[in-house]
Amino acid sequence: MIANVHEYKILIINFGSQYAQLIARRIREIGVYCELFSSNISEEQIRKFNPNGIILSGSPESTIKQNSPYVVEYIFQAGVPILGICYGMQIMSIQLGGQVEISNKREFGYAKVYIKQSCKLLNNIYDTLSSNNEPVLNVWMSHNDKVTSIPNNFKIIASTDNCQFAIIANEKKRFYGVQFHPEVTHTYQGVNILRRFTLNICCCKSNWTSEKIIEYSVQYLKTQIGSDKIILALSGGIDSSVTALLLNRAVGKQLTCIFVNNGLLRLNESQQIINMFSKKFNLNIIHVSAQDRFLKALSGIYDPELKRKIIGNIFIEIFNEQAIKQTQVKWLAQGTIYPDIIESAISSSNKAHIIKSHHNVGGLPIKMKLKLIEPLKELFKDEVRQMGHELGLPYDILYRHPFPGPGLGVRVLGEVKKEYCDLLHKADSIFIEELHIANLYYKVSQAFTVFLPIQTVSVMGDNRKYDWVISLRAIETIDFMTANWVYLPYDFLNKVSNRIINEVKGISRVVYDISNKPPSTIEWE
Repeated sequence: MIANVHEYKILIINFGSQYAQLIARRIREIGVYCELFSSNISEEQIRKFNPNGIILSGSPESTIKQNSPYVVEYIFQAGVPILGICYGMQIMSIQLGGQVEISNKREFGYAKVYIKQSCKLLNNIYDTLSSNNEPVLNVWMSHNDKVTSIPNNFKIIASTDNCQFAIIANEKKRFYGVQFHPEVTHTYQGVNILRRFTLNICCCKSNWTSEKIIEYSVQYLKTQIGSDKIILALSGGIDSSVTALLLNRAVGKQLTCIFVNNGLLRLNESQQIINMFSKKFNLNIIHVSAQDRFLKALSGIYDPELKRKIIGNIFIEIFNEQAIKQTQVKWLAQGTIYPDIIESAISSSNKAHIIKSHHNVGGLPIKMKLKLIEPLKELFKDEVRQMGHELGLPYDILYRHPFPGPGLGVRVLGEVKKEYCDLLHKADSIFIEELHIANLYYKVSQAFTVFLPIQTVSVMGDNRKYDWVISLRAIETIDFMTANWVYLPYDFLNKVSNRIINEVKGISRVVYDISNKPPSTIEWE
């Protein structure tokens, strides 16, 4: 019998915390499905989701400020366990009759939490013992305010030197609050605490595994698609590749993959993708060459949001055109994943600020004639990669660096021209080649080049030149929701710069992007 991967689920209420996605990743790593909702979630939405437990996230806000976000009272009447984290603990305390005040001694960074009495959340979970033989947790704190009075029927479980109510609990209702952040790696026992809450207190089972997700998805796709034919937007990236193999396992020859060469791909990528999927995996692929069509539509366009939407619209137009040429095609599949939806503000909250539109999420024309199916839309990137491994994708595809749907359309800043794309193709190829040579490629999460529409002076031989600028970008990340720039060796950067300037005619300067996400995004546009 195929396991229902959504049978057990945790509802995470996000108050705007930078760590909210980390909470979701930790819960899924434990093997339990979860979703992020905004703090304005309604009773109806909670009932519909029907969670086994609820986690209240942290927040950059203060619970004692006017108009700070609260949660609907039904949450505390739903009869399921609740874990409040930092702001989540404070808001739970306030709404249940406790009190929060500004702390005279703020806590940011590492702290020691001294466990005063046992509770189901922490039994036998600790790092060390104090001189008084008290269990001690090494945790990560990040708060200005603190609980000064706990609600009725709650008890103090643990304290720090500056925070009396570091952990509180109402065991009868299964309500728990922790002032620290168990989702970050700096809290050594954080995953064990979340595992205890999810598996023991919420009584969930670990059904959310790649093997079970594949089985469930295949059965779901068979039922949904039936005998209809389906076309897939195959780009060759990890998301669309996994989607292709998942659909192939579900409906076989009913699937037709459409690969569109829009002129915005990496160097020689078009032929590599066609060869691999048609020969190795025996998929039915239609190759559409549409470089001129995309470049013409992008002529004179500078706004990155508009570029994304134009690229998305042309993709869908092409899929519609190809569908008309075939019979019984009723579905269009895309490799949309959960971070795409979050960043495009098409989430359960509908209140998030749009960071950027994804061509396969926010740019679909209303007149699209095909029904949309997105088998990966609940998954984070690392979950997609795990599924790809199960489905037999080769290592170099599984761990190839991500490439944006709009391709070079958002890596050529400003107006997109063939001249600029040609320069970027060559520069990017050199950067990636040198990363492989230096055994650095698989040690970074994503690396690429960006064309800057800036001309600078250079001197080559006896000639003064006025050519373009290329930026190198390399980041490391776990979930692509946050990212740090990579400290590449100076000798390596020097070699890449020299090669690009000497081998790519038209480039006079190479710079290196040292911006983290946040505040910057991974892509420049």
